[in-house]
Amino acid sequence: MAGMSEAFRAHVESGLTTLCRCWAITRADGVEYGFTDHDCALSFEGMTFKADTGLTAMAVEQATGLSIDNSEAMGVLSDAAVRDEDIEAGRFDGAEVRAWLVNWAKPDQRWLQFRGSIGELRRAGGAFHAEIRGLTDALNRPLGRIYQKPCTAVLGDAQCEFKTSTPGYSTEVPIAYVDDARVFRWPDMTGFEPGWFQRGRLTVVSGSAKDLWGSIKRDAFDGGFRVIELWEPVRGGVQAGDRVQLVAGCDKRMGTCRLKFNNLVNFQGFPDLPNEDWVMVVPKKTGANTGGSRR
Repeated sequence: MAGMSEAFRAHVESGLTTLCRCWAITRADGVEYGFTDHDCALSFEGMTFKADTGLTAMAVEQATGLSIDNSEAMGVLSDAAVRDEDIEAGRFDGAEVRAWLVNWAKPDQRWLQFRGSIGELRRAGGAFHAEIRGLTDALNRPLGRIYQKPCTAVLGDAQCEFKTSTPGYSTEVPIAYVDDARVFRWPDMTGFEPGWFQRGRLTVVSGSAKDLWGSIKRDAFDGGFRVIELWEPVRGGVQAGDRVQLVAGCDKRMGTCRLKFNNLVNFQGFPDLPNEDWVMVVPKKTGANTGGSRR
């Protein structure tokens, strides 16, 4: 069994073992949870793995090659462990999962058996079921350049390189009015032209929904109010008085990249690709038909 320490291997081969399983879950916001199927709490790697949180896991399916390792964990929803409102808010989406076989008599003798992330989460009857996917699941994502006219980068990412903290491109304000956690209104938000934040991002920076965010569908003035509407509600109980950060939107066009962000050098699209009807072009007598750029 690869990756085992000599001490752990000797314990397993002794024929008389004191083994249990431990799981660590690390959310994207840095919050960590430790669980064990032993009847007492264990501590190692700076974490405490609790025994009274009602979490169990099925056997880990592992194979050689590029097939995806997987498992499933089941547990009880409680304030002491995984809460229903945290699942509803999406705080466990994509969380990192590590699983060990541990000699509970000597926790320093352990074997990291599995590492991956949480996939689909289901909950019902006061319990939850979490699909656990191995590291090879990331190989399912499409990679490489896409040849299209719009930019393929995300505003502020490593390809775009634009600093969204640049003055004039983001603002942090307390919520004045909010409807259904999706439509936000301010009576006195000026300084940004209508549509400036459309296709941008709203991130909650205080309150129970802190660190949750949504994509902005509409940014306009309506009845004396600045209205920011999201594509879907922010989960997690956002309310008036909570502070949010608004980041300017980008519609992926070359003109927007040049005029709004002055970032044309990092534009990731191909604006000179011919249109779909280019194959139907025929010689003509009027106008220029030189075979040059069609822009």
